[in-house]
Amino acid sequence: MTANVPVVHTIEALRARVVAWRANGERIGLVPTMGALHAGHLSLVEAARRDAQRVVVTVFVNPAQFGPSEDFTKYPRTLPADLEKLESAAADLCFAPAVEEMYPHGFATRVEMDGPARADLEDRFRPTHFSGVATVVAKLLNQAGADVALFGEKDYQQLLVIRRLARDLDIATRILSAPTLRETDGLAMSSRNVYLSAAERQAAPALFLAMQEAARRIDAGEAIESCLEIARKSVGEAGFVIDYLDARQAETLARITRRREGPIRLLAAARLGATRLIDNLAV
Repeated sequence: MTANVPVVHTIEALRARVVAWRANGERIGLVPTMGALHAGHLSLVEAARRDAQRVVVTVFVNPAQFGPSEDFTKYPRTLPADLEKLESAAADLCFAPAVEEMYPHGFATRVEMDGPARADLEDRFRPTHFSGVATVVAKLLNQAGADVALFGEKDYQQLLVIRRLARDLDIATRILSAPTLRETDGLAMSSRNVYLSAAERQAAPALFLAMQEAARRIDAGEAIESCLEIARKSVGEAGFVIDYLDARQAETLARITRRREGPIRLLAAARLGATRLIDNLAV
């Protein structure tokens, strides 16, 4: 099958498309991705369509958000398959730039953030990650000039970072979110799930199940820390090595100890074999 979704590889070509659509009075939606698309990404395209007549999906594996110990070259790159999926989702354009287009020779700017980017969660384990995310997202929002941009709630800390970025830098694009899509057994959809062995895939839903039980207990009035300890024990017994499993104030990511300090968001990252899974859940 040959996908019919138009692809552009340069910022100039992307902007030319956007200018033509705007001349017709059409609103633009943007869905930034790193490719290896799955149903969760396609749900963002669908959500963008509710606010815009044209939807641009970016496919760019961003080297700036990979740490020294993370292998940028091994991240899955599946553009032909991605384009077929984008055709099924009725996306209007794919922007798939080369690294040299996004970071040309002499590139010397990086966005550094505080606030939700320094919450002692993902940033504790990936200290340069959110700077790389903020830099590329700022560029993509500027390049596309979209009316709305869609991000998934699975990367919850990242979502808050991007909202703060747009607010602090007066970027006109409205940042919207869409719920995490899950497999039938509860595992959050992720491009990294393909790295799980058969046995690991069978064990993987234990992370979300433990978070669900912790949320139920917290909502019933049990002490937050004891609920988290039960969840951590359950996740560890399922074979995970936990980076964090914590309860935070949902709007600021501040530490939280009592239900009345909410709204609460449970956030977790844990490794199953060589695969690192992240998830979150509202309480």
